[in-house]
Amino acid sequence: MNAENLRNAVVFGDLYKALGKPELIADRLRMYRILKEKYGTYPHIHEGHKDELFEFVLDNEPAAIALFKQKEQEFLDMGEGVEDALVYLRSEGIEVYMVSEMKQSPDPLGRDHITRFLKNHGILKHFHGLITPLGKIDFRTYAVDLRYKGSTKEEGSIYDVIAQELKERGIEAHEAVMVGDRENTDINPAHARGFKTIQYTGFLDEGITKADAVINSFEELKRIVRRKP
Repeated sequence: MNAENLRNAVVFGDLYKALGKPELIADRLRMYRILKEKYGTYPHIHEGHKDELFEFVLDNEPAAIALFKQKEQEFLDMGEGVEDALVYLRSEGIEVYMVSEMKQSPDPLGRDHITRFLKNHGILKHFHGLITPLGKIDFRTYAVDLRYKGSTKEEGSIYDVIAQELKERGIEAHEAVMVGDRENTDINPAHARGFKTIQYTGFLDEGITKADAVINSFEELKRIVRRKP
């Protein structure tokens, strides 16, 4: 059993044992795998199809949904060196935003699972905001910019909006950097629009990349920033 399947087995096992319904574990895992076959990866389900996960897999049961949200946070990982890198980037006056493909959320921006993850790990303070197809939220004011609504990473339109916003501030796309692990959503569409790109391989290594640099630990970001012209 690979790590992803093992994690899913633990999450659903703990969830339905806590609800007193262990007999549902195998069936819920089967339904979760059906969703994966439909959308390709588990991250795609979590970013863009949470409502369907809650309805199809968890049967819209409030107690199950609440426990799933809790367990999901427990098993999410930050990656090696994230906080040190964030502290360094902010000390250098660099604005840091999270860019997510979160197309749906049962909770409003600011209470979504990504914001909760950042809060739970004590790193929300290092981010200026979160950019998603639902809008951009400023973590300093919690104002939501809806010009991003409907744009996506995979289509590249979210990077078009970012580039336009940066241009309005006198910043060119090549002066900004996108850091991510997935070629089709993080690297290629950003690279095609002139952004510098850095591929993180600590969780996923997709091999040959168009990225300008490759890192295995977020600590390496400090080295890259130090040698910038």
